[in-house]
Amino acid sequence: MREACVLRIGHRPERDQRVTTHVGLAARAFGARGMYLAADDPGVKRSIDDVVVRWGGDFFVENNVSWRRCIQQWKRDGGKVVHLTMYGLRMTDEIAAVRKEERVLVVVGAEKVPGEVYGVADYNISVTTQPHSEISSLGVFLDHLFEGEELNREYPGAAMKITPMDRGKARRGE
Repeated sequence: MREACVLRIGHRPERDQRVTTHVGLAARAFGARGMYLAADDPGVKRSIDDVVVRWGGDFFVENNVSWRRCIQQWKRDGGKVVHLTMYGLRMTDEIAAVRKEERVLVVVGAEKVPGEVYGVADYNISVTTQPHSEISSLGVFLDHLFEGEELNREYPGAAMKITPMDRGKARRGE
């Protein structure tokens, strides 16, 4: 089974809390195992941890990591690094190669990404060559990586669960 985790870099606690929280939520919903946050923002970690408690699963958030050390350790452990950037190679051309990797660390930036990241990444991948958000890039990339299998995933230990229906809304566990 493939393992994917996300490394969020460039997070500015004073202005990126909501977007970074959504990066974590998208990572969880689209099949990643966890998120490393290269900033000190315990509020983001708390928000995502709360979702995991209520909605289930074993997604983790590690706060205040060094992005360099995270990447170095990931590579030492045999994983590959995928940097999502609109300047990278087309995802549609590269996704088959990435799917062959056992472990991938997906790097998504907030503010300008240090140039060093482009050099240490095993893959610099563009979901599209047009401006859009890191949240959409991450969701589309993970969906292609897991070939849609994550979309019907069940989350063990969920206190809350949506009941799919044609009309209306039903949620169990409130």
